[in-house]
Order: sequence, then C-alpha cells, then structure tokens
Amino acid sequence: MIVHLIDGTYELYRQHFGQAVRHRTPPPLSATRGVVTSTLQLLSSGATHVAVSMDHEIESFRNDLYEGYKTSEGMEPEILSQIPVVAEALEALGVPVWRMVRYEADDGLAAAAAVAAADERIAQVQILSPDKDLGQCVSGNRVVQFDRRNDTIINEDAVREKFGVGPASIADWLGLVGDTADGFPGLAGWGAKSASAVLAVYGHIESIPDDESRWAADGVTVRGAAKLAATLRENRAEAALFKRIATVVTDVSDDVTIGNVDDWEWRGGSRELARFATELGMTDLVERVDRAMVGR
Repeated sequence: MIVHLIDGTYELYRQHFGQAVRHRTPPPLSATRGVVTSTLQLLSSGATHVAVSMDHEIESFRNDLYEGYKTSEGMEPEILSQIPVVAEALEALGVPVWRMVRYEADDGLAAAAAVAAADERIAQVQILSPDKDLGQCVSGNRVVQFDRRNDTIINEDAVREKFGVGPASIADWLGLVGDTADGFPGLAGWGAKSASAVLAVYGHIESIPDDESRWAADGVTVRGAAKLAATLRENRAEAALFKRIATVVTDVSDDVTIGNVDDWEWRGGSRELARFATELGMTDLVERVDRAMVGR
C-alpha cells in the first residue's frame, strides 16, 4: 500500500502558474479545476489512500518567531481567493483536507508522513511536493518526495546528492543558508557548499565548534573557514532561530486532526460533488469519479 500526501498549497500555485503560461489572464477558478483534475488523475491511476494538507491562512506561528517570515502580502489575489474553494472542492471529491492555520501545509504533511511511516501495512509514503523543507521527512525509500512536475522521486540518496547532507541535517542546512521563499536570510557568508561541508561532519548547528582550527582537525575543508566560524560564533542565536523556523512540526493536533491511514482511504465523491462540478464547469466530473471507483 502506498500513501499519497499532497501539498495543496503547492498544487494551487503549480496549477495557477501553469495556466498563466497558457493565458495572459487565467480564467476564474482555473487553478482549482487544475488541482481537482490532477488529484482525480492520481486516484484514477490507482491511488487508494490520499490526503491533502494546505495553508488555510498563509501566516503561521513562525510569523511570531521572526518578523521577516513570509506573509500573504503581495500574493496573487487569484490564488488567495481560491484557497477555500480548492479545499471544499477536494473534500467534495472525497479527499480529506487539513486546513492549516496555526501551522503550515508542510507541518501537516510531516505529521501525516510520521503517522503513515509507523504503520507496518504501508510500503511507501509519497509526499507530493518538491519543497526542500520536506527533505527532512525523507527516510530511505520508505518515505519519499514525489516531484510531479518533473516526474521524479526524491529518496534519501537524492536528498544527500542535492544538499550534501542527509534528511536529519536539512533544517540545520536551511538555518545556515536561509530560504528566500520563506523569508529568512540564514547567516551572512554561509552558502550551500560551505554549509554542506561543515554539516557533513558535524550534523547539526549545535555541534559545530566555535574554533575553525577544530574544523581542520576534523577534516572539514571549506574556503573562508575563519570568517564563517566567526559569523557563527557571533550569531548562534540567529542560527538557532532560523533552524527552528525551518524545522517541520510533526504534532499538529492543536490545529487539525490528522487521523490515521484508514481515514485517508478514498471511497468516492460526496453529495456535494455534482454542485462543484457545475460551479467549476467540469460537466463530466461525476462520471469520471464513478469510473475511477470501478473495481475498488
């Protein structure tokens, strides 16, 4: 059994900008139609246990930790307005949706991945998002990311190849390098290569010695070691904060109810499906859902 966990926010963006390539002004609700269509395609291909996590509000607890963290300001209004519509449409399709408020879509996915990975019946957990934050959830070939846009599976080996460190160090890597998409800068002078070289030896920010001479003794080869070490010594509090911001939360019970794997089994559309089919202009939606249910 494979569990498919979808990043609904990423899918909404993906579908919106995919339409933007085709149309100067994407038609109303076109991104929602795209998300529903791509999810139904997944179900029609045989997916049995599917759930979606998405940001119901863009702001989260991380905005209380760091003033510069990403907000809804400047977001395309077409995307913001479709967030609740996508959630309702997917629920009409019969797919559970976790509307994240205190936490973010990534946190819901991380929490669900942990639940699924602990279930011995599950052969693989696929997190349908290429977001680098979610690399910290990857475990061997059991918990992987699936980049649908590029049709690529990201397993633990792929995470190490891309970042130079394993999943357990991804939050540390982001804490040093920063993440412009999420709005935190990391530490000045620390780039992808230097962070990878140092963390490949020490694993976590807290374990990195203050004295760069220790780095050399431990086999770390990195350009500008003295300056990097000085920056870290002087900014350990900031590095710890950025790491905390980058770390996904795996207990979101004070925000949403994740449930268990059995709760995510697809059993067909709800009574609301016909209404959404009309609202979205998808005249054959009910028929397609019925076809996807044949043999289940």
